[in-house]
Amino acid sequence: MTPPHLSAPQPDPAPAGDFAGVFGPVPALDGELCFDAGSLEAASTDFGGLVRQPPAAVLRPGSAEDVAAMVRHCRARGMKVAGRGQGHSTNGQAQVASGLVVDLGTLDSVEIRDDDTAVVQSGVRWSTLVRASLARGLTPPAFTDYLELSIGGTLSAGGLGGQIGHHGTQVDNVIELQVVTGEGELTTCSPTVRPDLFRAVLGGLGQCAIITRATLALVPAPRSVRLYTLAAPSLAALTAQQARLIREGRFDYLVGQAHTPSPEGWSYMIEAAAYDGTAADDARLTGDLDHTAVEVQDLPYFDFLNRIAPMVEVFESMGEWRRPHPWFDSLLPASAVNSVVSETLATLKGGSIGASAVVLLYPVLTAKCATPLPVMPDEELAYLFSLLKTASPGADSAEEMVAANRRQYDATLAVGGRWYPIGSVPLTTDDWVRHFGSFWDEFKAARHRYDPDGILTPGQRVF
Repeated sequence: MTPPHLSAPQPDPAPAGDFAGVFGPVPALDGELCFDAGSLEAASTDFGGLVRQPPAAVLRPGSAEDVAAMVRHCRARGMKVAGRGQGHSTNGQAQVASGLVVDLGTLDSVEIRDDDTAVVQSGVRWSTLVRASLARGLTPPAFTDYLELSIGGTLSAGGLGGQIGHHGTQVDNVIELQVVTGEGELTTCSPTVRPDLFRAVLGGLGQCAIITRATLALVPAPRSVRLYTLAAPSLAALTAQQARLIREGRFDYLVGQAHTPSPEGWSYMIEAAAYDGTAADDARLTGDLDHTAVEVQDLPYFDFLNRIAPMVEVFESMGEWRRPHPWFDSLLPASAVNSVVSETLATLKGGSIGASAVVLLYPVLTAKCATPLPVMPDEELAYLFSLLKTASPGADSAEEMVAANRRQYDATLAVGGRWYPIGSVPLTTDDWVRHFGSFWDEFKAARHRYDPDGILTPGQRVF
């Protein structure tokens, strides 16, 4: 029997034309509405590889007006709709069984303006934006570690990264959005124009509107990065030094990892970067830190931002990129981080979470995260704790990993932590109410106001 948190295997998508009659006469479009088997198959799964739900059609919009027109069309027929960027979700979040998937990759325009902002459509990848902005000596201030994600996708989740101590999340750096609501209205929102919609869309998991364009703040770009990789002697040393460093603002970028166990056990690493740093800065930046080894690299700024790309190529060559990825991402209060992380890692054996698994652990100053979403723990300092699992041969099964994620979720909430909702955890409506906490009533009101028929992004399973 298939566990309830995983979709049962589905039949192959119907041949081209079999779903066309469901939609009836569609409005004139600048792009195209696709019913072919290849398009439906591509939209029926995601990076997680856990859930498979073939849609009835895939829209490749030629304009934001196409998205609005098809949302109105689907709403009139009681059909569900979801936007899809790069399909990097891990639990079917952007899938719609027998509904419409909007492939936002065709909305890909970028404009760098003279007022140090970027106006970008939601299908643009962060790598594309940073290349365009660097040509003007500018950069977005905040990034996730992987640049091949769509801007619309990460803004719908929140966007956490190593610059968070200075610049907050990616959604904290958004000036204005153009969106399509669940009523099919194409509109703009900002902190002063429809602020309730703006607050509910940024980090809102596509529940109130589909992002079609964003105006983002830019800052002067560094030319180079001096990157320090320091081996911490223990978990306690790692978290204590990270807390000190992020409060001081000593580095421009600060993250950490736990490396899978050797015979000596788990090892811990701080990765910290100084923009335009030189060897003359080494003593000031690292001389008083407790570490057992240090490596130093000087990188061009873009190469630093894009340094995950070679690792992805290796994972692709190993076949790991195509295996199931039951990820778990959480935000732990500083008061509980050492106990939760040590107890969690003690249960993990070598290889149990996959050959390409990554365990992230780095600090977040919650006061820097000004938007209500993503939800943060109720402490001044929190830690992102991510178990980026892969169901590799010889590792735990995908089903076992998802079940473990649910246990980890319960343990996280028990200490006042929060889930960063991009991973694979089976949640009930009551779980979501607890997750959103004090923002739930406002979020639910926005959902009913802007998507009264509840057609948007059913794969998130929030409502």
